[in-house]
Amino acid sequence: MTKKDITNLSYLVTGCAIKVHKELGPGLLESIYQRCLKYELEKNGFSVIQEVIVPVVYDGLSMEMDLRLDLLVNDMIIIELKAVEALLPVHEAQLLTYMKLMQKPQGLLINFYTDNISKSMKPFVNEFFREFPDE
Repeated sequence: MTKKDITNLSYLVTGCAIKVHKELGPGLLESIYQRCLKYELEKNGFSVIQEVIVPVVYDGLSMEMDLRLDLLVNDMIIIELKAVEALLPVHEAQLLTYMKLMQKPQGLLINFYTDNISKSMKPFVNEFFREFPDE
């Protein structure tokens, strides 16, 4: 997989989120968007795991935590969903931490409480993205 492949996957995932948002509109619970987006992604041939437990290792010890990310697509992109009036820096930090702990190269922070998903969505890459070839 290349950086271009990951970026294209992100683009396709965003298209699925836009479709869900157009169908449902803003104002529902995050859990509803999560289930519908998972369905839409799987319908389009993506491998999706919902409510993935995020392992936390501290000082060499694996901690048993109930830390879960919303969706993991094709074992590459973490999707953190929100249905809030405004995204906060803590939401970005949450996604970046999930990406680091799971060692995944890209994350998408998607807020369904908006008029336009593509304008409000925030993509993130980290040091693991750099490990993939350009082409």
